[in-house]
Amino acid sequence: MADLTAAKQTLLDELREHSLVIGEVTLASGAIAQYYVDARRTLMRPGGFRAAGELIAAAAHELGATAVGGPATAAIPPACAALAGPAGDDLVAFFVRGEKKQHGLQRWVEGPVEAGVKALIVEDTVTTGGSTAKAIGRCREEGLEIAGVIAVVDRLAGGAEKIEAAAEAPYRALVTIDELYPERPDRG
Repeated sequence: MADLTAAKQTLLDELREHSLVIGEVTLASGAIAQYYVDARRTLMRPGGFRAAGELIAAAAHELGATAVGGPATAAIPPACAALAGPAGDDLVAFFVRGEKKQHGLQRWVEGPVEAGVKALIVEDTVTTGGSTAKAIGRCREEGLEIAGVIAVVDRLAGGAEKIEAAAEAPYRALVTIDELYPERPDRG
């Protein structure tokens, strides 16, 4: 079994080095923040990819999920990371489109999943939780059973509550902004 404590520390170190951007930025919600967390900058590097993959695959097994996925751009790196290591050999990945394709199979949820599959929803960074909650709704419409939700980083801005209400399943973050940037100016 992988050392999950070491994987978490590696992920945290990689996020600090590659993903934490200090400076004013407009978030997807339209809010202005004094820092930004672009977890993809970590997830698309070998160390962060492997560490997140170990943690996500372990969570999927703990929750009995056989599929890992979520909103298209935000979920593809962490879902693929979960499949990459030996612990992911029995998992499949999927993603939820922002808009339904008007050709082909015209599906909201793309990947080797079907109704009844137990899914772990993943998201790279959660702020308000809106895109994650929307993806959970689409998964339910397609008949997927939500086993739980994992965020690589939670900015602790209310998203957890929205996600838990939508998922009706456990939610947790691999890393919170309190761990990643404890000295931030807006810390309560």
